[in-house]
Amino acid sequence: MSIKADATLDCVGLYCPMPIVQTATKIKELDPGQVLEVLADDKGIQLDMPAWCASTGHECLAIEEEGGEYRVYVKKGS
Repeated sequence: MSIKADATLDCVGLYCPMPIVQTATKIKELDPGQVLEVLADDKGIQLDMPAWCASTGHECLAIEEEGGEYRVYVKKGS
C-alpha cells in the first residue's frame, strides 16, 4: 500500500502514551483531509491509534509493520 503523507512524525523510542500525545499535537498543524504518517516502535500503537482516531474524529487509514517498526497513517477529520 502506498499512502502519500502530508507530514511525518517520528515517535521511535517513545512509549505509550507519548506517540498519541505527539500525534494529537502534530495533527493540529494539518488541514482537514491531510494525512499524517506516524513512525513508532511501540507495539501498543496498533490498538491505541485506532481507538484515539475513533474518539477524536480522525481516520486511521493503515498500520504497516516492518521489522518491529510501525508506520501509521492518520487522516485528519474535519
